[in-house]
Amino acid sequence: MKFLIVEDEILIQKSIRKMIEQQGHSVDATVSGTQALELLRTHQYDRVICDLMLKDITGFEVLEECKAIFSTEVIKEKFILITAYSSDQILNLATQYGCNLIKKPFSDFQKTIQFFIHNSES
Repeated sequence: MKFLIVEDEILIQKSIRKMIEQQGHSVDATVSGTQALELLRTHQYDRVICDLMLKDITGFEVLEECKAIFSTEVIKEKFILITAYSSDQILNLATQYGCNLIKKPFSDFQKTIQFFIHNSES
């Protein structure tokens, strides 16, 4: 499986990357939503783990731009959103895309990594 991690908190990004790679998967990572869109246009990924609050654009803007690349069904299957912000407004927006949403900090990091991997193989 090939993963793209879009996370501007470097420690979180590196931790997720390391754990997924240890499971034998390939990982690209970026801190930028804009760069993520470039990668999504030029590479194939089985799963995209995307933070909602990035420094350049939001994860929701990444999803909106992806509508020109992927069908709604593919976005729903491909993306897992992660966020430290769990307001009702954020949760409602995430629900509109049909993507899985995981709140940071992760309550059980190992279980979260297995969720990322398991859901990419289903």
